[in-house]
Amino acid sequence: MPQVETTAGPIDAEQLGRTLVHEHVLSASEEVRFQFPHLYDRDREFAKAVEQVSNAMGHGVKTIVDPAVAGISRDAAFAQRVAAETGAQLVLCTGIYGQHYRTIPHYFQGRDEDHMADVFVHDIEEGIQGTGVKAAFLKVAADEPGITPDVEKTHRAAARASRRTGRPIMAHSRPASRTGLDQMRIFLDEGVEPHKVQIAHTGDTDDLDYIEELLAMGPWIGMDRFGIEIYLPDDRRVATVVELCERGHHERMMLSQDACATIDWFPEEVVQQMLPDWTFTHLFEHILDRLREGGVTDEQIDIMLDENPKRWLTA
Repeated sequence: MPQVETTAGPIDAEQLGRTLVHEHVLSASEEVRFQFPHLYDRDREFAKAVEQVSNAMGHGVKTIVDPAVAGISRDAAFAQRVAAETGAQLVLCTGIYGQHYRTIPHYFQGRDEDHMADVFVHDIEEGIQGTGVKAAFLKVAADEPGITPDVEKTHRAAARASRRTGRPIMAHSRPASRTGLDQMRIFLDEGVEPHKVQIAHTGDTDDLDYIEELLAMGPWIGMDRFGIEIYLPDDRRVATVVELCERGHHERMMLSQDACATIDWFPEEVVQQMLPDWTFTHLFEHILDRLREGGVTDEQIDIMLDENPKRWLTA
C-alpha cells in the first residue's frame, strides 16, 4: 500500500482521510524572523496554530498539507509540535519560495539545478532541518513576474528531484499571468509525468478557457483560496467549481483555503480586517453548502477533499 510522509513518520495513504491540501501552520518573513526574533511571540504562534488545526479537525479533517518552504519560514520542528498537540497528520514539503517571485538566495544562484535538486532530495530521503521529518512533496512558485531565470531554475531542480524520488510537485501559480501553462511546459520538458503535478491557486480565476487549457495538460488543480476575496470573491470561486464539476472535472480538483494560522506580512489587525474569513474552517462553515446549492454532490465533495489529495500525494 502506498505511504505518505507526515511529521510523525510514514502512514498508509488510506489513513489520510479528509484532507486540506493547502494550509500553513506558520508563515513569516524568514530573514526577519531569524534576525529579529524579538518581533515574534513564539508561544502565540504555537497557540494560534493549534487553535486553527483543532478547529479544522472539528469538521472531520484528519490531514493538513502545509506547503511552507525556504523563504516563508518553514519550520519542521514547529509543525511536529503542532501535530503532537492536536493529533493531526501534518504533511510537509521541500522547495524554495523566491524573493518577490523573482530571485533565489545567492547560494543557489551560484550553483546549478542539479545541486539544488540534491538539496531537495536530502529533505525527501534524510529529513528536514535535522528533525528526521521527510518531505512528502516539492513546492515551487511563479507569480506576476513570470518565469524569471531563477524561477525556471527552481522549477527544473524540483522536476529533477521529483524524477529521482517519485515525489509529486505543487506549484504556486498566478492565473492572471497564466503561469500554470508555463510551469507545466517546464515540468513536461524535464520529463515529469503530468499527474504528479498540482497547479495551486488555479481557483484565483473564473476564466474557464484557461482552466480547461491547463487541465488538458494533465495536472491536478488547487481551488484552494476560499476566503481570499482580494484575489477573487467567493461567489465567483463557488460558481467556477460548480461549473467545473458539471463538466466532470471534480476528478482533478482539490479544495482548501491557503489560510495561515499566523502571517507577518501585515499587522495582525490589518490581516483580520482585509481577510475576515481567512481560516482553516471557512470552507466547511460557509462554502460547502453553497457548492451543494449549486448542484455539487456530496460524492463530488468527498472526491475533492478525500480522494484527490491522496491520489496526488501517491502519484
